Amino acid sequence: MGVIERIFTTLFGGGRNLVKDTAEVFRENAEAGAVREAGMRTDALAQFGNEFLNPRRGWFDSFMDGVNRLPRPLMALGTLALFVSAMSNPTWFAARMQGIALVPEPLWWILGAIISFYFGARHQVKGQEFQRQISQNLAQLPVVARNLVTISELEQGAYTPGKADAASDASLTLDSTVRDENLALNDWRTGASAGR
Repeated sequence: MGVIERIFTTLFGGGRNLVKDTAEVFRENAEAGAVREAGMRTDALAQFGNEFLNPRRGWFDSFMDGVNRLPRPLMALGTLALFVSAMSNPTWFAARMQGIALVPEPLWWILGAIISFYFGARHQVKGQEFQRQISQNLAQLPVVARNLVTISELEQGAYTPGKADAASDASLTLDSTVRDENLALNDWRTGASAGR
């Protein structure tokens, strides 16, 4: 008994677990990993939150945050305003468009580059989301094709039950094609006709 006790004391005694400690060398402790992950996420969220609660932020930082949010809505509303002005005052609109026609081509290139850099990242994110959605839909294609085949077979009556396949067994063929009398139905019919 003493030898077994010494082995277990060596492996599990002294407030430590030799088997557990050895296994953790090769495989991460899932509970400790989850605690570290939760701590890391909490710290990251606290850092993002402090970015907006920073007392050292001045009026300029707040102003620039507001300015950064303006270009998309201003461009959309400006385009709609151009359509409204073209319909309400065509001569005023034509005069402004003549002015735009005088803008040199290199300036249009610069404007195009600024807009593409500004909206390019958003376009890329939306494009990747679209590609992911397309791939998910394509993954469903075999299931949809099988369902369509099943539905068309149901419409054509392919699954309508027919008579049993008796092969060469004549008595089974007779049993499957001859209608048996339903005693309960006959009793119900005679009872219903007697009640009238």
